[in-house]
Amino acid sequence: MKLLLIEDEQKISSYINTALRELGYNIDITYDGREGLYLATEMDYDAIILDVMLPSMDGYSVIANLRKIKQTPVLMLSARGSLDERVKGLRLGADDYLTKPFSLIELVARIQAILRRRPSDGVDISQLQVHNLQLDLLSRKVNRDGIRIDLTQKEFALLSLLARHQGEVLSKMMIAEQIWDMNFESDANIVEVAIKRLRAKMDTPFKEKLLYTVRGMGYVLEYREEISGSTNENT
Repeated sequence: MKLLLIEDEQKISSYINTALRELGYNIDITYDGREGLYLATEMDYDAIILDVMLPSMDGYSVIANLRKIKQTPVLMLSARGSLDERVKGLRLGADDYLTKPFSLIELVARIQAILRRRPSDGVDISQLQVHNLQLDLLSRKVNRDGIRIDLTQKEFALLSLLARHQGEVLSKMMIAEQIWDMNFESDANIVEVAIKRLRAKMDTPFKEKLLYTVRGMGYVLEYREEISGSTNENT
């Protein structure tokens, strides 16, 4: 799932970003209200986390303008906790309103709640499937052929990233940026080790392979009847 975070307090945005990425979400961040409105209208997000006090355009103006175009779920954040402020945000179209300071557990629970309520044209956006592999993003459970696969937090984040990009080759750098929030070129060992451990749990025990190494490019999660120019075994 892809989220947009519009929050000008960098300490808070960094805290939210790190926590949600560890849970498997993709996050785009902006610190400016006007830029946030542009991203929210021009790109597709599963949900938006929107602060009230922002440079160039406040959160109330952002959501008022957004609702003229899109119905993307919005969780508003604000240090203003009065009843009038909360009612104002909800009347302008916010799906929920969370007052600062807040606990990360509550933030995640509220995001998951509005994602569950989101209309999805009959498609369950909390579920991902690649052939006989099923991921439940809300309960964080993985099954393959009816067998429960226990993964660590990072392994689940890695697998869900690959599953969301099913059929797309992701480079080591792209994976490192998404899962570990790292930008590097030389030390790719952390990705190789993580792929090896993930493959041992969700792929090696099964006859049909899903996680492939594309030499010189990266990794891809997909079902193939024939393998060409890639290998499942090497990291």
